[in-house]
Amino acid sequence: MLGALPVERFALGASTGTLVKVALVGCGGRGSGAAAQALNTEGEVKLVAMADAFKDRLEGSLRNIQGQFQNRPERVQVAEEMKFVGFEGYKDAIAQSDVVILATPPGFRPIHFEEAIRQGKHVFMEKPVATDAPGVRRVLAAAAEAKKKNLKVGVGLQRHHQLGYIETIKRLHDGAIGDIVSMRAYWNGNTPWVRGRKGLEEQAGRKLTEMEYQMRNWYFFAWLCGDHICEQHIHNLDVINWVKGGYPVRAQGMGGRQVRTADFRTNRADISIDPDTLDFGEIYDHHFVEYEYADGSRLYSQCRHINGCWNSVSEHVVGTKGSADVSGHKIFGENAWRHRDGGANPYDQEHVDLFDAIRNDKPFNEAENGAKSTMTAILGRLCTYSGKMIEWEDAINSEISLMPKDYTWNSEPLVLPDQHGIYPVAIPGKTRLV
Repeated sequence: MLGALPVERFALGASTGTLVKVALVGCGGRGSGAAAQALNTEGEVKLVAMADAFKDRLEGSLRNIQGQFQNRPERVQVAEEMKFVGFEGYKDAIAQSDVVILATPPGFRPIHFEEAIRQGKHVFMEKPVATDAPGVRRVLAAAAEAKKKNLKVGVGLQRHHQLGYIETIKRLHDGAIGDIVSMRAYWNGNTPWVRGRKGLEEQAGRKLTEMEYQMRNWYFFAWLCGDHICEQHIHNLDVINWVKGGYPVRAQGMGGRQVRTADFRTNRADISIDPDTLDFGEIYDHHFVEYEYADGSRLYSQCRHINGCWNSVSEHVVGTKGSADVSGHKIFGENAWRHRDGGANPYDQEHVDLFDAIRNDKPFNEAENGAKSTMTAILGRLCTYSGKMIEWEDAINSEISLMPKDYTWNSEPLVLPDQHGIYPVAIPGKTRLV
């Protein structure tokens, strides 16, 4: 068994014929997609174990993956005893694997990553890798341990594996637009899925505990997702960090809830759907953050979940000799250039690169950057929630944790609804987060 080898010597060797056993922890849509992409890499690879807090999510994911591999059923071999349900199942699933895919809601990522490294496993983990500063520090510590053990770690910031981004940013680093003096980044889009309590309880045929409800509707609770500035906008923030070759030193910003309000649920005359079917938890629907880097340059960052507005998911930079649409892979000015070859799908390529590193024992550890880009997003949220200018060092050393004290279906998260079902929302100028 590969996982039983001494971690100092752990490598699969150059042969792509060596079997790599994969475990999936977190069986939602992204986890199912990541597992399929891992199984599509070259060489002998097999999904052997799965874990999720919810049995229906696990079974649905397995059917989905099996459907994609009808012509290669040997790649999906998850026996009944290799399906682990509940909060502690991740430990058993990890133990069966050589490589574990971590794709639960991000709040659990530090716990699961720490355990995977303790067990000596290679890891692919989705972004963000934490939702608070204590979680980021746990990931950084486990990342350092992974390097000592020669374990390979991929993080789902797939733009690092996208040819257009790679070539564009290489040119920027080579001075194509001179010194970069300002940056803009956007994830402005529509409201994503919402799982209302009423519908979930009708489906379950019973009342849900608060822990069950929040985990079913995880996107709308900061301890689970980090707010959408972490869950989505991290991609754009990470690109700017990549361009700059570093991380911001401080930030300030503003944000709030323009449409995710208590009035939305009580003013029925103004809407065409039953507001009791929609629960928007505690997160904001818009953030604007001004980040400052060590050289004094500024990133102006926007993310928004409001339907019917101007949408953009993109990154742009201005230099002393030109400018660049980084997401569009275009450079303007005296060194004008445009990338025209699309290259491989980056969601596939990130797994190809990880498995190549595993099989051929190449250096590969994206965890530190994943943690610090996650912290960049968390820093932004701390600023918008509090209304304060916050230093990076103060933010990353914060002892304030969003996580519950323990994890059972009857445990209570730290944020609870009032008698009307409305959750408290951060108030700038009053909320303390550092």
